[in-house]
Parts: sequence; structure tokens; C-alpha cells
Amino acid sequence: MKAGLMRLLDRTAMCMAAARVPLPDGSSPHLIEARQLLERPDFMPAEAGAAQVKFSGNIRFQFESPCPSAFAENNVVHGRFYHCSGNWQRRPCVVMLHGWNDVIDHSIRFPLAARQFNRHGINAATLELPYHFQRRPRQLGAWGNFLCPDLLRMVEAARQAVAESRAFAQWLRQEGCPAVGLVGVSLGGWLAGLAVSHDARFACAVLMEPAARLDALVESAVFCRGIRLALGGQPLPAMNLNLTSVRPVISKENILIIESIYDLFVPAEITEELWRAWGQPEIWRLSHSHISILMAPGLYARIIRWMAPRLAAPAK
Repeated sequence: MKAGLMRLLDRTAMCMAAARVPLPDGSSPHLIEARQLLERPDFMPAEAGAAQVKFSGNIRFQFESPCPSAFAENNVVHGRFYHCSGNWQRRPCVVMLHGWNDVIDHSIRFPLAARQFNRHGINAATLELPYHFQRRPRQLGAWGNFLCPDLLRMVEAARQAVAESRAFAQWLRQEGCPAVGLVGVSLGGWLAGLAVSHDARFACAVLMEPAARLDALVESAVFCRGIRLALGGQPLPAMNLNLTSVRPVISKENILIIESIYDLFVPAEITEELWRAWGQPEIWRLSHSHISILMAPGLYARIIRWMAPRLAAPAK
């Protein structure tokens, strides 16, 4: 009964998501260009400079994306910084990355979790991912979604998101924060996984229901039908995008994977595949679906207990 209800939540959410995703408009999916970008040795640059962060209040900030797109709105990264009282620069920080169109985490759950982190002496920040919320292009005819039938733009968005999280983390380090960790949910979990596969300076990472195989998501998810139509039967080039095909550059002892065993968005077998590919880091297998985990009581308290010692003694 419980499992059936949880899967129903996922099915309902998937159908609602599918209704909002546009179908191909006849323009090129730029498949060849997407593949060429993924094959470039600098697809994920080795170095990441610090973001030029500007605050517009006590919490809200913004900075120019280090990996700009063709759309002005999408090139400004918006975020919120929940700092500890006193000399926050001497405290570690957790950067939280939301899921695809994830208004609940972005607007409600992350701010509540941030205050929990603060009570444990940990700063917390949230970043709006490319093509989300304030960053959606308003240009007529522009795709306004991270997942879209323009494959080159989707690959560029992934690259952009990782570059932004690394740039903001580097700003935190320059300000004096002794350690920076990542918490990512779903799409954000996938991007956090890509970040720790290219930047060894992150102290730890929590990947909650990460979309570990983009190719599997595109092949099966009802809300990816437009992408499948754009591909026209050709496989999605995902060699450097699937977490199962890359390897983390931080210690597996500093990685936590959270799996929802009734997940219909990211089936448990995909998460298990990631767990094995990454050398079996710590994994929590929870009796939830992709959506019901948003209501899991006490989850962030557990996450904080796991992260705190790793942020206190980051890997050298």
C-alpha cells in the first residue's frame, strides 16, 4: 500500500512535468555539435576561477556565469547565502543544488535546511541552476527548460552548471571558508556528481536520487519524449555526462549516495549501478519514491551529522 502510494506520487509528477515540456519545433537538435563539445578535452576545464559575487541584501547574491550562454537572463547566476552569525568566513559551507524545476526544494526545503546547517556552525548557500526560475530566457522562440530538444543547449547547460558551482565554491574558499561541500537533489545530484568528478577541492558531496545516467532518463522518462523525437532514434551522446562513466576525484569516504527504492524517475537499479561504479561509497537506501523523499522527516538532520566531520577535516 505504501509503495503503491509513493509510486503514484511519482507517476503524477511525471505526467505533470510532461505536460509542461514542449515538443520539437522543427529546428535542428544540434546533435553533431553536442557530440563534438562532449569530446573536447576542455569540456570540463581543469581550473576554475572564483566568481565575482555581489550581494543585493543580507541573503541574496548574484554573479556572472563563467560559462555564458546565448541568453542574457541565463548568464546571471542568482543565489541565497545563509551564513552563520559572527565570523562566517571561518566556517565551512554547503552549496545546495535543486532538482529539475524543483520549486519545493528551492523555495521551501532548502531555506529550512540551511538554518539547520547554521545551527551546527555550517554556512549554507543555494544556486539557481541554468534555465530555471529567474534564469529562463524571455526571448521569443527560445527553449526555456534545462531539458529540451536542443541537445547542444542541454549539454552546454550541464557544463555551465558545473562551472558555476565550482566558481562559487572557489569564491567561498578565497573568502576564508575552510571547506566546501555539495548537496544535490535529482538533477542537482547529477550535477554535484559531475562537479566532484572534476574538482578535488570539494570536501564532500551528498547525491540525493542523482540522475546518474542521462541516457537512461532520456530513453524512458515520459517528460523526455521531446528529446527522443529530436534524436530521431539516434542514441544520446552521454559519454562524459553519465555519472556511471566518470569517476570522482574526491575520496569515496567523502561521498554519500541517497537512493529511493520506489523511485520511478531514477530507478533504484540505476543508483545501484552508480554505487558500484564509484567503488561502493556509503549509500542510504530509503523506503521512498522520488517525490515522497521531499517529505522525509529528519533527513537533513542525518545529512548534517554525516557532513559535519567531513567539513571539519577536509581532505588535503
